[in-house]
Amino acid sequence: MSNDNFFERVYIIAKQIPYGKVTSYGAIAKALGTARSARMVGWAMNASHAKNDIPAHRVVNRNGLLTGKFHFDGTNLMQQLLESEGILIVDNQIVDFEKHFWTPDVMS
Repeated sequence: MSNDNFFERVYIIAKQIPYGKVTSYGAIAKALGTARSARMVGWAMNASHAKNDIPAHRVVNRNGLLTGKFHFDGTNLMQQLLESEGILIVDNQIVDFEKHFWTPDVMS
């Protein structure tokens, strides 16, 4: 599978993340049937910034840390976007992470 195809499959899932919810790189990888490719999902999210329809700010690490925040223009943009959706962030970590977590459906 090419990176382009993989990235497009990641974006299909990312576009489904509901407003006010987050998911993890690993949850997306698992939904794609490639559970060990969380890092590749991160690369896809990093490459998505030219695409305005990808809510990359809703993808965080498995502990709810805003590990992708340095890929956003302005160091606090990711946090600001999440807070605008009602998600509380303290020290770059989502408060009540489990409450805000969304599990993607497995893609066939």
